[in-house]
Amino acid sequence: MTAQAASRAGPEPDLIARREGAAGVIRLNRPKAINAVTLPMFRDIDKALDQFEADPAVGLILLEGAGDRGLCAGGDIRELYESSKVKGDLGKILWREEYILNARIAKFPKPYVSFMDGIVMGGGVGLSAHSSHRVVTERTKLAMPEVGLGFFPDVGGTWLLSRSPGEIGTYFGLTGRTMNGPDAVYARFADAVVPSGKLAALRETLVDLRAGVSAADVKAAIDGFATGETSGPVAALQPQIDRWFAHDRMADIIAALQRDTSELAQSTLKTLNEKSPRGMVVALRLLRLARGSSSLEQCLVREYRAALEVFRSDDFREGVRAAVIDKDRNPRWSPPRIEDVTPEMLAPYFAEIGADELKFDQSK
Repeated sequence: MTAQAASRAGPEPDLIARREGAAGVIRLNRPKAINAVTLPMFRDIDKALDQFEADPAVGLILLEGAGDRGLCAGGDIRELYESSKVKGDLGKILWREEYILNARIAKFPKPYVSFMDGIVMGGGVGLSAHSSHRVVTERTKLAMPEVGLGFFPDVGGTWLLSRSPGEIGTYFGLTGRTMNGPDAVYARFADAVVPSGKLAALRETLVDLRAGVSAADVKAAIDGFATGETSGPVAALQPQIDRWFAHDRMADIIAALQRDTSELAQSTLKTLNEKSPRGMVVALRLLRLARGSSSLEQCLVREYRAALEVFRSDDFREGVRAAVIDKDRNPRWSPPRIEDVTPEMLAPYFAEIGADELKFDQSK
């Protein structure tokens, strides 16, 4: 197609869904924004899954991101910020539909393959890390940095993090630090490392599979390209991480780090000191509650209650302002210290919300 013809055809949509061979391909298509997802995109993904689930010619789902920077940098946080400022309802609507979609992906009846190449954060984790076959590369940079926005790891992040080995999930959830591909496999956010240079060949192999393909067939196809790596740099740090992050109170985690004069302990402490005190306390409690949960849905319901309270909070707006709007990297948290986060402040994050509770359509 010539440039002139492409111009007449109009811009490509933000979400491209089409069948290619046996694969129902879902491509996040906002490369300039590292494929940050919006409410209309979540709705289009849900519609695509309806079509692909019903189509007998579709044997598997393939999630990928346009461009070479990453699968998805998360949700469009600027839109949420603007709605929160005017006491709008975008958070309530977007998170409800997003979390229901996360649960649907986890239970999707056909193999669901995610190419988690490049940057994968926040909402991008929700679309990929709940899938049945999760492929990372040497370029993967996966993170749940929400506590730096006065928030907490959502989109089922508390379920995923609470099932990482030892306190690895607590560490990643509270620091927001980045996992590489092998780290993500070790933390149980991914299943296989495939060199980025082999993704195109793997994609072709998946598309060429038959319509009635089994999960074992898809795994075998992926394993044919995988490096076999199962742990990255963080695995070697687990003894220290387990010692520091085994506590159920943020004050005790901070104290454990303060007692350790090692460079890693002090850099971790510095990272935590930059995060929202309230966000960390809420996140830690959600992570501990998730350990006792029997399903992703239980965690999503709990996250939804807490997210609505976050949306109303000054900390969320301040975190987004400092990171995304003004970019001064100098948030003024309320309260500014962990010891000032009171039980009364926390209570609304964990309260049942009646008619607004998150409910899942069991027919999907």
